[in-house]
Amino acid sequence: MKLIKKTALASLFIFSTLSLSAFDWPQKEIMSDTFYTYFGQLRGGLTSPSLVFSSSTDIKTSDAGFVTAVISEQNECSELFDSTLGNAVIVVHKDNMMTVYGNLSPEEQEQRFDLTEVETGTDLGTCGNSGWQEGNALLEFQVVDLKNRAFVNPRILMPRFGNEYNLTILNVTAVNKKGNVFDLNAQRKLASGTYYLYRDRQNPAMPYKTTVLINGAAADSITYDTLIEKEGRLSTSGNNSYPASLVYPDTKKHLLACVNIPKGRNRVSITVTDILGKSKTLTYTIDAF
Repeated sequence: MKLIKKTALASLFIFSTLSLSAFDWPQKEIMSDTFYTYFGQLRGGLTSPSLVFSSSTDIKTSDAGFVTAVISEQNECSELFDSTLGNAVIVVHKDNMMTVYGNLSPEEQEQRFDLTEVETGTDLGTCGNSGWQEGNALLEFQVVDLKNRAFVNPRILMPRFGNEYNLTILNVTAVNKKGNVFDLNAQRKLASGTYYLYRDRQNPAMPYKTTVLINGAAADSITYDTLIEKEGRLSTSGNNSYPASLVYPDTKKHLLACVNIPKGRNRVSITVTDILGKSKTLTYTIDAF
């Protein structure tokens, strides 16, 4: 285990707070615009703050900045970056943004220790099997907003090329506060009240946004643009913050929304949307007593 800090802590905050910068693709070759693991997906019982690429190629810095740390092997002492990163490089950019390049090969590690200030496209070597990749040599990429103390979905800052997995809305269930589960495909009469709505989780496909309307009015929406720390756990951000225990109560279900269903006949419309704006909608009519 070895952690070498490259600059003083104060250097994390020397940049002015402007609008978020766009980042280049952190790989030399763009081999696919689909990914092994998406930001916000269930991973090891947690909501993942990383984007794990689906193909291996040379790694480069996605923007100019300062190398603040090089992690060699595993760093179990770090509070923010756990040992799943393996060999990694951490770079701070303007606008209080930071990028993390994990699961790097150890071969170029000594040269990385000499990096201080880097330009966009600086070579970081290749992927290895040092991180939590189940034996896959794939880049684990993170973007951190230091000012707001949040993990940012890298895909909202990187170029996108339109190759998305098709999203589905299958086996929707409603779970009340007592934990009772109702299959909406079979049961359309429910007691009025608050429900968590779930669909079958897709792997690896991941929606960027899920939205539920009740009688045409927005009831709840979950967007996977950032993850924040709340009560010691990574949670979705927005009007409602949901930890992994609610977003993924088991390995099969994925939270769509938390909604209040009033008495009477209700039209419940569920929409899942990918990061390119392509949507799929499913509507139920529910009679609540």
